[in-house]
Amino acid sequence: MRKAERLFEIVQLLRRLDGPVSAQRIAHELGSSKRSVYRDIAALMSQNVPIRGEAGIGYVLEKGFDMPPLMLTSDELDAAVLGAHWVASRGEPDLAKAALNLLAKIEVVVPARLRGHVLEPATSVAPVVPASEMVNSSLLRNAIRSHRKMTLLYENDAGERTSRVIWPILLGYRDAGRILAAWCELRDGFRYFRTDRMVSAVILEQPIPENTLALRARWRTAMDQERASYANQSDEMD
Repeated sequence: MRKAERLFEIVQLLRRLDGPVSAQRIAHELGSSKRSVYRDIAALMSQNVPIRGEAGIGYVLEKGFDMPPLMLTSDELDAAVLGAHWVASRGEPDLAKAALNLLAKIEVVVPARLRGHVLEPATSVAPVVPASEMVNSSLLRNAIRSHRKMTLLYENDAGERTSRVIWPILLGYRDAGRILAAWCELRDGFRYFRTDRMVSAVILEQPIPENTLALRARWRTAMDQERASYANQSDEMD
């Protein structure tokens, strides 16, 4: 690995990990020696990169520091292009358009030697038939961001419709369609709603009466308990 790449990776590592990171940990991640790490840290500090710490204690990158835009490795660029193509083929119209715009912007700003990663990618995404939806998923994403309740007219497998007031939490994307995780006031619990079964949806003025992080924490706990229950049932059947 060239020195410039090592310096970039050290900054990325310090940004990603919480708390002081030891030179031994950095050396292990980069496949280099502690001595090289000490030299690289000194080089970064001399370039005014705000790293605090010392040998034997660990190093921390101060908050707010950012690298110049799109200093991407070859693998990172492949990942970004693959992800954008996936969204372009499976996202709702607004998000699909944004993915194509993103690819166009990446093509313009990446170095010429990496432009082929965008124009002639080494990866591809299988085509899919988009699910038919009456509710634009952009509306659901806006409700999640604004942390507001929604009214939802939903149709089940039997074609029966119910009106719900929900607290949207997260919109999950799959190869075929999307699923909204939400707290349902009608059922007094967490429920999952397929977007292709949503007949209509309206964002309400009422804010969700629970902190976003707390609500998501409760949802994740419920998911973990549900998985554990399924696992126990499987063990009993065996």
